[in-house]
Amino acid sequence: MMSINYIKRILTSKVYDVAIETALEIAPLLSRRLSNTLLLKREDTQPVFSFKLRGAYNKMANLDYETIKSGVIAASAGNHAQGVALSAKKLKCDATIVMPTTTPKVKIDAVNRLGGKVVLMGESFTDAYNYAQILEKKENLTFIHPFDDPDVIAGQGTIGMEILRQHPGPIEAIFIAVGGGGLSAGIATYIKQLRPNIKIIGVQTKDSNAMMLSIQAGKRIHLNDVGLFPDGTAVKLVGNETFRLVQKYVDEFLVVNTDSICSAIKDVFQDTRTILEPAGAMAIAAAKQYVIQRKITNKTLIAIACGANINFDRLRFISDRADIGEMREAIFAVSMPEKLGSFRKFCKLIGKRNVTEFNYRISDSSHAHVFVGLQISSFSESSEISTIFQNHGFNTLNLTDDETTKTHLRHMIGGRSTLSYNEALYRFEFPERPGALMNFLDKMNQNWNISLFHYRNQGADYGRILVGIQIPKNDEKNLKNFL
Repeated sequence: MMSINYIKRILTSKVYDVAIETALEIAPLLSRRLSNTLLLKREDTQPVFSFKLRGAYNKMANLDYETIKSGVIAASAGNHAQGVALSAKKLKCDATIVMPTTTPKVKIDAVNRLGGKVVLMGESFTDAYNYAQILEKKENLTFIHPFDDPDVIAGQGTIGMEILRQHPGPIEAIFIAVGGGGLSAGIATYIKQLRPNIKIIGVQTKDSNAMMLSIQAGKRIHLNDVGLFPDGTAVKLVGNETFRLVQKYVDEFLVVNTDSICSAIKDVFQDTRTILEPAGAMAIAAAKQYVIQRKITNKTLIAIACGANINFDRLRFISDRADIGEMREAIFAVSMPEKLGSFRKFCKLIGKRNVTEFNYRISDSSHAHVFVGLQISSFSESSEISTIFQNHGFNTLNLTDDETTKTHLRHMIGGRSTLSYNEALYRFEFPERPGALMNFLDKMNQNWNISLFHYRNQGADYGRILVGIQIPKNDEKNLKNFL
């Protein structure tokens, strides 16, 4: 009965008062590379640059007059917030939005422009949600859930309705980024009841996979912490109703990493000249992964490009990681004799390969140390290049998969210092949020001399610091306690 009810709810949803029917368009360059037809459902072109408008408005439009006039409240990492704010503007009511402090500024500014009242609280959606529940009772507001509500799920399900109308031909699979589960539940519930042969594949990241773990466990799993790079899917606990529907209708899950998401953002830009947010590109990253793993050709795949609300500052990080995510760049540390002809010989071995990075600093009279990045066509090529260098007498270390290299060493030129006695190198990671760096520095012993410090905010979810600390010999115990 519930499934029949959802079909009816989706077909009678009121989303088109504010939302548009988005295009289902081919990604020509990516399709050619994958030897399959990849279609993008362009939810990034909605008025708020995200699908969330559909569910938010459908829920609010179904409220009675007295309820809506009393005002609404929502908790959101950003996209649902804009949907609620725009819907409130359309329906002429007040909207309070509780957002995590980690929300990208572009999303906060957008809610303010739409007339919503923003309250920043907590570090994740769940923190914001808990505070919104308190404000709901205190101020007699109506809570608009971002995913765990039948009207919200039905609103998102209109995407599935549009897909089947826009593409009646064969479809191998539809890929959907999953946070709380509203989008995947809505689309899967509609698609699977009408065309059950189409695979529905949920997409999550390893550090934000509450739905996948819940499906595996057969019950909802609460995560203590979530990764923040795709902030749109940073949910610690999925919904009751979304869990039920996803468990019933989603066929499988794929896990994508940060580098592959960055690569997918670049792919979509090259095909459409638009820039997706990390959560918005997760489905594209999964579709690429699916093709490689299943070795399929000449199939039709659909990826939901679910959002494009991204801070411009994040583009620096995305650009750095995109080629590695696509396995287009290999990184090496190479030692060579510091003598005439060595550099020329090394360059001949590089041949016609495109050099993406080349760093060198003289530090020794007998050996030169070079840091080099090369463009490659496949991941296996990095090992082949390393072997070529080694066979010609150049001591080589393949650093392509090394996180410290990708984050720090590639930006650092230099070597040992005669002044850096009793020095220990440590790499620290901490969630990138306001005040985190100063909090780290405040906790350090003021008697320790910092001999090296490398930090750069690159728009990632985690801040990373490489630190050289000179520790007096009698102070090792204090260091261990600090660590």
